[in-house]
Amino acid sequence: MNRQDAKDAKEEVGREPDAELDRLANRVIGAALEVHRALGPGFLEAIYEEALCVELSLRRIPFARQVPIGVDYKGNLVGKARMDLLVEGRLVVELKAAECIAPIHVAQLLSYLKAARLRLGLLITFKVAFLRTGVRRVVHSP
Repeated sequence: MNRQDAKDAKEEVGREPDAELDRLANRVIGAALEVHRALGPGFLEAIYEEALCVELSLRRIPFARQVPIGVDYKGNLVGKARMDLLVEGRLVVELKAAECIAPIHVAQLLSYLKAARLRLGLLITFKVAFLRTGVRRVVHSP
């Protein structure tokens, strides 16, 4: 991480999302906790995505799955990426089945937030003994 990255990260700490968005994130984390409690840490990412979609539906939390977002470079569309889940049109949820959250996972989520011009994302990896250690909140200041 260079000095500018460190400065940008520090500046973003003070800019928290609104309380309603934070409550939504907590509801999604609750749903993920239920999925992890029921299934445990041993499956592939696609299984957890499907189960989390079922749980979100049961909790009546609106979401879209595998949402395409355009990637812009200097005003030109250069490709598309796909977000695992977009909850209520404002919370990006990126799922993993990795033993830990790596910096590249955080960078991927931050890139999605920037491209979609959204504020908050959750990075959740299910391949952990306790899901609390597998959840990372990422805030972007568009």
